[in-house]
Amino acid sequence: MPVLRVNNSIQIPLAELKFTFSRSSGPGGQNVNKVNSKAMLRWAFDESEHIDDRVKERLRTRWGGRINKNGEIIISDDNSRDQRANIDSCLEKLRVILLDSAAREKPRRATRPSRGSVERRITNKKQRGETKKMRRPPGAPPE
Repeated sequence: MPVLRVNNSIQIPLAELKFTFSRSSGPGGQNVNKVNSKAMLRWAFDESEHIDDRVKERLRTRWGGRINKNGEIIISDDNSRDQRANIDSCLEKLRVILLDSAAREKPRRATRPSRGSVERRITNKKQRGETKKMRRPPGAPPE
């Protein structure tokens, strides 16, 4: 059975992916009016057993704009006049999305500004205040 190989641990069978085709938009002459070259990929990733729950959750949070009400991720491509090239492009986009969702986020370490950066910030603030003070007319009350 053919599969979409994302990495060593994620391999999606192509039988889980549904493709629909329609006419492309944009220039292309008479060809655009008679050939269904636009490819639209739909994948119900919640029902898939080939990715773990952590990846599914990251798909929902990071790529929620591409997910419809039925829980399907939708990817379309109509850059090429060739239907096969658009299918390959959709599969590559899905592979990139899955790689992004499978990557582990580095835990954030709380940090504090260095003493030098704090001192530079305060020095710059004082210098800026002096510049503004010099712009006031003589004898103006301090604010």
